[in-house]
Amino acid sequence: MWHVPKIREACGVIGMCSPGSVSDYLYFGLRILQHRGQESAGISVFEDGKHTIVKGMGLVHQVMDKDRLGHLKSNKGIGHVRYSTFGVSALQNVQPFVVQTTHGEVSLGHNGEIINAEALRTDLKKKGWAFMTSSDSEIIVRLLANELSTHGDPVKAIKNLMGIIVGSYSLVVMIGDRVFGVRDPYAIRPLCLGRLNDGWAVASESVVFDNLDGEFVRDVEGGEIVEVACDGPKSWKYPSPKEKAHCMFEWVYFARPDSIIEGGLVYEVRKRIGSKLAKEHPVDADVVIPIPDSGRAHALGFSEVSGIPYREGLMKNRYVERTFIMPDQRERETGVMLKLNAIKSEVIDKKVVLLDDSIIRGTTMKQIVQILRKAGAKEIHVRIGSPPVTAPCYLGIDMKTRHQFVALNRTVEEIANVITADSIGYLSLNGLIECIGVGDNNLCIGCLTGEYPIPIEGERVRFQKKIDAF
Repeated sequence: MWHVPKIREACGVIGMCSPGSVSDYLYFGLRILQHRGQESAGISVFEDGKHTIVKGMGLVHQVMDKDRLGHLKSNKGIGHVRYSTFGVSALQNVQPFVVQTTHGEVSLGHNGEIINAEALRTDLKKKGWAFMTSSDSEIIVRLLANELSTHGDPVKAIKNLMGIIVGSYSLVVMIGDRVFGVRDPYAIRPLCLGRLNDGWAVASESVVFDNLDGEFVRDVEGGEIVEVACDGPKSWKYPSPKEKAHCMFEWVYFARPDSIIEGGLVYEVRKRIGSKLAKEHPVDADVVIPIPDSGRAHALGFSEVSGIPYREGLMKNRYVERTFIMPDQRERETGVMLKLNAIKSEVIDKKVVLLDDSIIRGTTMKQIVQILRKAGAKEIHVRIGSPPVTAPCYLGIDMKTRHQFVALNRTVEEIANVITADSIGYLSLNGLIECIGVGDNNLCIGCLTGEYPIPIEGERVRFQKKIDAF
């Protein structure tokens, strides 16, 4: 059992090898993955026998421009976009991280969260190790460098690393001039393999290959190490459990709707969720309105089954970042008012069904309900495309303490009162599992059930037998 670390982050990663220069592909790939992280961005490319880094705070196009990328002529590299889910959002934590070893430089980008990071950090400090950042990803790259200096072989070093770190991780790693993608044994965070520009790449989402005129080939398996070589990928497997723990939030919220995860198109999953909601929580209403953008497919599914007309009743300012992944609550609340405005003609004097993917704290939803009421809505019935979130996430999402959850210890009627809605209906757990379609044994639903795929101090482990069963 391990103490939960103080630094938690979830991001987007890409790594590739191509006969031509990869810097433009890394840049555009990160822009496609921008929805996964908006605080910082960076790339590392192999050039003239060394790793060249371009990174900084801000959006991808703010950090990188033609002047900074134009001189890079490398055919191998990795990239990363980040949002911090707890702790410091600062330049020192911007990835990729780079360290020097006797076997060449090592660059690393990490999407996920290491459960035993603080225990490892404490132990390594006692041994004389020093750390430059507060990120768990620095622990990963330093441990990898240590294993590499001991064994020399990059694949063996990565396998040994996987035996030390515990948690969720999709990694892009460049060791010298070799690029690897690594996915944790439970496959909690997404990672996929595809072709780009006669080369090969790994990325957090398949949409990268679609948008860059490439070809999505398959998901990287849990516990798999893939070397992205220009003549084709090579693969090794680390022992992994039969049951996986794919994060349900990837389908519900994080991933772009045009991405494919574990064989399922995210858009179709979200439409099925909306259809299921209409059956589980019907309502007498005049219009179905989504909260853009992630609520759109939910609302379409709800409208098709219920027969209630779909309308765009909220206009989104596309130059404001995703509020859920803003690190500060005050930023989230201000962001809502800057981000959304009601289209009055679609809501005035109407009974509205308002569709969204999830409710965590309730403050954002309350503001949106109030926006619609001020625009003249007669009634507002909220429908949510996931069950109530009542437990923390320790594996990479900004939901860390129970007291922040609006659904904890409240009835649905009480939640409706908090967000000032006329009613609220959540998708059932069985409904969610059915809509995603990978089976309940292959999902991480710890934030819904309080049972986690990995041992966490003070929490229950999934599939664990009760004491009274013996």
